[in-house]
Amino acid sequence: MSNFFNCPVCGEEVKVGARICPECGADDTSGWKEEYVQHDHIYDNLDLPDKDFDYEEFIQKEFGGEKKKSGKEWLIAAIALFIIISWILLYIF
Repeated sequence: MSNFFNCPVCGEEVKVGARICPECGADDTSGWKEEYVQHDHIYDNLDLPDKDFDYEEFIQKEFGGEKKKSGKEWLIAAIALFIIISWILLYIF
């Protein structure tokens, strides 16, 4: 085991047993945990999703898809708009 480990916040080498990172000031309450130092475990602090993570599926699940209007819904909307415009023109003239 080496005498240094990489700071999980900034990536600089930190001497094993140091209480804070001399570069960024991270410590066990703000950046690294003692378990990462003792086991020489590299923690990138990014918490990125797994490689098999499907972003499109996540968006669909979280926010739902946009429902496309069917032909019948477009027809009803067009008729309603026509009626509204007809009433406005009837009262103007």
